[in-house]
Amino acid sequence: MIIIGPKSLTKTCHNFCLTIDNSTLSPSPHICNLGLMFDSNLSFEHHFKQITRTAFFHLKNIARLCPSLSSSAAETLILAFITSRIDYCNSILHGTSSKILNKLQYIQNSAARLLTHTRSRDHITPALQNLH
Repeated sequence: MIIIGPKSLTKTCHNFCLTIDNSTLSPSPHICNLGLMFDSNLSFEHHFKQITRTAFFHLKNIARLCPSLSSSAAETLILAFITSRIDYCNSILHGTSSKILNKLQYIQNSAARLLTHTRSRDHITPALQNLH
């Protein structure tokens, strides 16, 4: 169970409990539905933290494998593990803070650097344009 509303409302309902058929339910700070993490304010902060954590975990593992992979295999792994997570339910990004969008862009930039072997001090725009 989750209570959705403004922070002022959700803070006052923190001790709320619902009893149905001798089972007591208390509100959760976030819930997962179809892979999307909802929080009580619909800010999706927990969802984006999870995407960021998972994406960098997979990028680290792909980077370890890169020396033994072809470039097309590395691209396939990045599309499967990174891009698919960023693109999933991307309609919730409308109205999202620039802080969250910058984190997602950082993930995309890191994946592009890994694929194109671009150094961190080099500008990423040409690599992104090359990858479309």
